[in-house]
Amino acid sequence: MPGRTPEGAPQPADFKPRDVAKTLLRTVRTATLATLDRNGGYPFASLTNVATDIDGAPLILVSRLATHTANLERDGRASLLLADTGKGDALAHPRLTVLGTFAPVPRDHADEPRLRRRFLARHPKAELYAGFADFSFWRMRAMSAHLNGGFARAADLTAADILTDIGDAQPLIEAEADAVAHMNADHAEALALYATRLLGAPDGAWRCVGIDPDGIDLHFGQTTLRLAFPQRVTAPGALRGVLKQLAEAARAAR
Repeated sequence: MPGRTPEGAPQPADFKPRDVAKTLLRTVRTATLATLDRNGGYPFASLTNVATDIDGAPLILVSRLATHTANLERDGRASLLLADTGKGDALAHPRLTVLGTFAPVPRDHADEPRLRRRFLARHPKAELYAGFADFSFWRMRAMSAHLNGGFARAADLTAADILTDIGDAQPLIEAEADAVAHMNADHAEALALYATRLLGAPDGAWRCVGIDPDGIDLHFGQTTLRLAFPQRVTAPGALRGVLKQLAEAARAAR
């Protein structure tokens, strides 16, 4: 997606577009979904809850009764705007636009249980309607992205820039559900330390809602946080070592 950002333009020394983009992708829970209106072809913007697959691919849960779903059934091309809003001028905060194609995930698809688990971990209230016959999960095949990190901070990104390579991580993928459950059942203290001492968040009942080769996602209330791993993890044994390393660093931090 070539844009108007001059190629090779210098970026501020403290601006790391890929890191910012990946954090937004993994932590923003509600996004603007732009589809192509099936009647006139004009952009149609709506609001939807979002989550991510283990590789970072965006996930949505939508009803066939919704206009945006009817649009996607006709043409899966769409974009998602994920914004980190806060105090002051909204345009001073980072936001990421991801472009790609959505496709429905049938209920009998092998990936559907994983997508359902990861989505409902971030949006537990969606469990009230996720089982309705007219609701289904859709996954985006990301093609490109554009990051606006605030004034003079912008970057055009490829799908590879924002997604996580899982080609060598099948052992971790297979162990993820058990690892998430284990962390929540037996290591609540460590999760709270990750959030408060390593990420500067308020104290609370923080829970793990996802693990992938690049990091761990934590959730409490309406907030999702991303803690990047110090090194890439592709298997359960390495995961245990990194989580222990992070817990020790959190306990040592003041």
